[in-house]
Amino acid sequence: MRKVLVVDDEKLIVKGLKFSLEQDDMLVDTAFDGQEAVEKAKSGNYDIVLLDIMLPIYTGLEVCQMIREFSDVPIIMLTAKDDDMDKILGLEYGADDYITKPFNILEVKARIKAILRRNAKNDNSNSNVIEVKGMRIECDSRRVFIDNKEVNLTQKEFDLVLLLVSNPNKVYSRDELLKTIWGPGYPGDVRTVDVHVRRLREKIEECPADPKYIHTRWGKGYYF
Repeated sequence: MRKVLVVDDEKLIVKGLKFSLEQDDMLVDTAFDGQEAVEKAKSGNYDIVLLDIMLPIYTGLEVCQMIREFSDVPIIMLTAKDDDMDKILGLEYGADDYITKPFNILEVKARIKAILRRNAKNDNSNSNVIEVKGMRIECDSRRVFIDNKEVNLTQKEFDLVLLLVSNPNKVYSRDELLKTIWGPGYPGDVRTVDVHVRRLREKIEECPADPKYIHTRWGKGYYF
């Protein structure tokens, strides 16, 4: 049974999400402010977190950033309608996806299931290790090390680096990466890719402005 943490200060939204997700045999835990969310994320072993941006005590962005200090659990941000800055900041702070309010519960469940399916597929992939240029990728445990020091990556960041490293010198356009990593039905745009590449470089590159691993082919895309 998949375990979901739903975080929102609007109790009716939480109640509706909890009821709907439980109909799909998910175990749902809830939190109504940022502090409670962080405490539960630390103590609970969740498969995914639904996290509202506007929260008491700590904002959703702050909660996302704090969770990323100790966990790579997939996080879907719930953002205000058409607020691009919230979406971009959510990705910058480590979120894997976002859904705008008001949302259709069927879309929420579809996004959750898509992320869980991809994670299950990745968990069942070849249990091998890739080592190159001081980077070690443990595919079975989905862990990345740079010079023997572990780097805490989000699910999407791991998928991105694994794809590029597994296909050295192949240039992927932003559209190709968006469709491959996020899926062909993902409604976001290519800025999502740019944000994740920037965050990934900040984590794995000694000098992000002069990258060792992930390079840009101007006008074309990204490559390892």
